Amino acid sequence: MAPIDSDDSTTAGEGEELRAGRRKAARYVVPVAVMGVAAATIGLVPALADSGDPDLPKITAEQLIEKIAKSDVEQLSGTVRINTDLGLPDLGGLESGLMSGMSGGPGSGEDGEGSAADPSAKLTELVSGSHTLRVAADGPDRQKLSLMENAAEYSLIHNGKDVWGYDSQSNEVYHSTAPDGAERPEKEVPATPKDFADQALKSVDDTTSVTVGGTAQVAGRDAYRLVVEPKQEGSTVGAITVAVDAETGTPLKFTLTPASGGAAVVDVGFTKVSFTKPDASTFDFTPPAGAKVTEADEAGAPAEAPEPGRKAEGDLAKGMDGLKVIGEGWNSIATFDTGAQGGLPTGSTGGDLGGLGGFLGSFGDQVKGDFGSGTVFKTRLVNALITDDGKVYAGAVTKDALVKAADAAQ
Repeated sequence: MAPIDSDDSTTAGEGEELRAGRRKAARYVVPVAVMGVAAATIGLVPALADSGDPDLPKITAEQLIEKIAKSDVEQLSGTVRINTDLGLPDLGGLESGLMSGMSGGPGSGEDGEGSAADPSAKLTELVSGSHTLRVAADGPDRQKLSLMENAAEYSLIHNGKDVWGYDSQSNEVYHSTAPDGAERPEKEVPATPKDFADQALKSVDDTTSVTVGGTAQVAGRDAYRLVVEPKQEGSTVGAITVAVDAETGTPLKFTLTPASGGAAVVDVGFTKVSFTKPDASTFDFTPPAGAKVTEADEAGAPAEAPEPGRKAEGDLAKGMDGLKVIGEGWNSIATFDTGAQGGLPTGSTGGDLGGLGGFLGSFGDQVKGDFGSGTVFKTRLVNALITDDGKVYAGAVTKDALVKAADAAQ
């Protein structure tokens, strides 16, 4: 397949129109905490399974980004497949619990506080494994996302002022009310091809190469391939490919491959898509008989802040209050101080976290530098250094880049 305009490399510094296009294309921001940002950056997605190589008019990278930005599609329905393979060890479900805790959502279900239908906890499942989603949208006031898992279904419905989450396995319902004038409810993690595209386009700056890399067919529709690559050394990101619908400018599918090569880290794309208006009944929801309904204002107030100078025990997220980002572009590294001397807790300290620290430590690489010593935890894309004095450095960068960042911070 011959690339289209493969030499047409564009950076954000080459035109205000490109900057404006990226701002418009990223109008739906997906909020995530530090490690969630890394997970979202990872998940910019999929190995394109070509079912054809359509002959389309030539287009430049800048024109294609503008096409995405100007896309006014507000009505669609379809099926999305998400596959994520970070190369993590099998932790027996422990990683899901950690992600739920970091997202701040209760997700406890019947045996604890909160609701199993709370989207802030439920949607974190999308950052690992394989998932099938059914999605539908009818303008800014009506959207529906359903996660299909083993004969069970989780649905998140936004209809006017009402936002409903329903978990069929536990028969629990979570309900909140959107403020006046609110658009679609914000999600903790990206879930559709457009969500991933918005995150990718926000990364486009003068450290980035953007080209048009040919054409493809996705979900039976002709598409252009937008290829985004880091110019900097030290990033674990190889390339991001976005398949853009040639007619509507809607992102249909994405691929993120690591710099180390091999299969894509995450695949996200439509397997079926329609741009006709969904039936109004698609967004109707009434809690089933016997379902436990939790109102958002009844889900429990946040835990009280600890006294000055004292960390809340067992709260892994508290240390992220002092989050800073160092470096630039694709080599950006998030860093914060947990305040926990001695690095990961061991079996003799840290209460319930002691065993966890020893267990996780067995998967890390011990490193030393001017900063002292610590442990680097690696995935196929995101790496994190936890120093023995409790500092954390994380990003889509190599182990050497993390050590250099820790040394420079001394």
